[in-house]
Amino acid sequence: MSRVRSAKRVTSFADSVFGEMTRLAKLHNAVNLSQGFPDFEAPMAVKEAACAAIHQDQNQYAPPYGTRSLREAIAADFAARHGMPIVADEQVTVCCGSTEAMMAVMMGCIDPGDEVIVFEPCYENYGPDAIMAGAQPKFVRLRAPSWTFDPDELKRAFSNRTRAIVINSPNNPTGKVFTRAELEMIASLCLQWDVLAISDEIYERIVYDARPHVSIASLPGMANRAVVTSGLSKTYSVTGWRIGWAIAPAALTGGIRKIHDFLTVAAPTPFMDAGVVALSMPPESYVALAADYQAKRDLMLDILTRHGFATYQPGGAYYVMVDVAKFGFSSDTEFALHLVKDIGVATVPGSSFYSDPASAPQTVRFCFSKRTETLQEADRRLAALSR
Repeated sequence: MSRVRSAKRVTSFADSVFGEMTRLAKLHNAVNLSQGFPDFEAPMAVKEAACAAIHQDQNQYAPPYGTRSLREAIAADFAARHGMPIVADEQVTVCCGSTEAMMAVMMGCIDPGDEVIVFEPCYENYGPDAIMAGAQPKFVRLRAPSWTFDPDELKRAFSNRTRAIVINSPNNPTGKVFTRAELEMIASLCLQWDVLAISDEIYERIVYDARPHVSIASLPGMANRAVVTSGLSKTYSVTGWRIGWAIAPAALTGGIRKIHDFLTVAAPTPFMDAGVVALSMPPESYVALAADYQAKRDLMLDILTRHGFATYQPGGAYYVMVDVAKFGFSSDTEFALHLVKDIGVATVPGSSFYSDPASAPQTVRFCFSKRTETLQEADRRLAALSR
């Protein structure tokens, strides 16, 4: 075998389904309800702050771990919402999006040979992140309709090899918001087995029906064994800016910062000033954000129900998972291709969020972070399913 080849670690990785479905959406002029980005404007004050920073020549390298003003804004915001003190200099690392933050956390905190527990269906990066850190992902199923886990299955997943567990709440792709009771059980297992909790909270502001967003880091005993990742992308509709962060116990920050420094050096400088402005928005703006997204959710659920989909109502984030077994296709991937090519609506096959797609239920994920006009156009096109 030639030594001029791809590394063995990447041979098990699938190509990103999100980029592929967006490519197909463009190719077939489809309404893109696949990839998770808004098609509406970011807040004007946030955009103006980015433009002002550029005009003020904030265009060179930022400090590797983020500007002091942004790190302090992140720390103050988290502390205010979750009632726990955060020291910006010791605990906050600004990264190139929450995806890079997750990679930096995995590589900075996990050793080769460790196991990392991951709930599935899940965002596609978690498994590869663990593998690139030299660890073995171990998957625990969330099951419809409420996307709960089996407590006994979760308990069996923990062992002396378990180094960390990944939690994503609100969850992509299901919209599940983990309850305090569920998080308390996970926390108790982390304490029992001396395990780190890595909590992806990128959708933390987008929750519905008066549900609270609880961070596992705020639970008793977890402040020194939980790392939280988040960012600007979803809340402020700036997925292309790539400003994310990790909030970690001080003892773990050094390792995370070293990996971040070697991966990307620093996140984009002018968007850090914009991040300070974003995090200073008044509380009522987040109430309005959640209400607006809840209205979009309800519209999406109504559209999908009228066109024969069996829907699972999300408690947060901006996705709806639907069961598509009744449509009679051999797989959800085949059905998703039919939707984008023949119906003109792009989605993501739900099996792509599972470690073993062949064993996954037949579902697809619709993204509703779109203008009302976009959702209405999808409604018109989906009518062709019943013709």
